[in-house]
Amino acid sequence: MKYLKNVVTLKYDISACVGCKRCTEVCPHRVFEMQDQKARITNKDLCMECGACALNCPTNAISVQAGVGCAAAIIYSWFTGKEPACGCSDDGAPCC
Repeated sequence: MKYLKNVVTLKYDISACVGCKRCTEVCPHRVFEMQDQKARITNKDLCMECGACALNCPTNAISVQAGVGCAAAIIYSWFTGKEPACGCSDDGAPCC
């Protein structure tokens, strides 16, 4: 299931990956797969920002702001009718 296009806070530094496969084991949406002894992102838009990958990465090659960011802001705005504001811009303006 894809959530929202191009809004996830997931970041991945492939140079820090040691090929432990933990991200592929814990990700409930199979955002990661192994290729050539390194994890690769299959589709960033599949990420639900749960944070399991980042919490289990022994080298901190993965970061994600679990439960925050543009995806959470947009979903929250659907319920409140307010403009989404995720705080990712330097001036605090809505950026989603």
